[in-house]
Amino acid sequence: MSGQEIAFGVLAVFGGLAALAVVTARNVVHSALFLVVSLASIAGVYLLLAAPFVAFVQVIIYVGAVVVLLLFGIMLTRAYNGPVRGPVDWRDDSSPQTPLIGRRVLDNAPAARLGAAVVGASVFGMLSVFLIQAFGGERIEAGAPTSLDQLGTSIFQRFVLPFEAVSVLLLAALIGAIVLSRRD
Repeated sequence: MSGQEIAFGVLAVFGGLAALAVVTARNVVHSALFLVVSLASIAGVYLLLAAPFVAFVQVIIYVGAVVVLLLFGIMLTRAYNGPVRGPVDWRDDSSPQTPLIGRRVLDNAPAARLGAAVVGASVFGMLSVFLIQAFGGERIEAGAPTSLDQLGTSIFQRFVLPFEAVSVLLLAALIGAIVLSRRD
């Protein structure tokens, strides 16, 4: 095994564990920070594939902008942020410990986690089977680095619609967080 394959394995393990921690963490802010680790490991994989521009865009856009937007959304909406300590009046919106989700969701949390684990394991299993069938024992060589001209042409000609759709989605999420945080 080459050093590149070992580094890929280490990044894959860290990224996978961080992604698992994103969905299992009880604190929403901790989930966002685990998301940073997961996205940074993806950027490391891009560096291993000789695509430094894509790696830096991954860090700047996803780690820098999307996670910060997610954290601002969490702060603006006062999302439930961990276990509730002490008695809480579920109808009182002025209490800082009042979660925005109902008691029914909290009571069904183990069932929801089990369902999420089953769905996640199923998707992982299907993707693993598909990749093994598609590539088998075949060795995939990293291609030559892509020039910025080719990359820009690809993004702004072939993928302009998804690129713009993501920007509109992020704008809608920010406007939604502002509307939810307003006090009428």
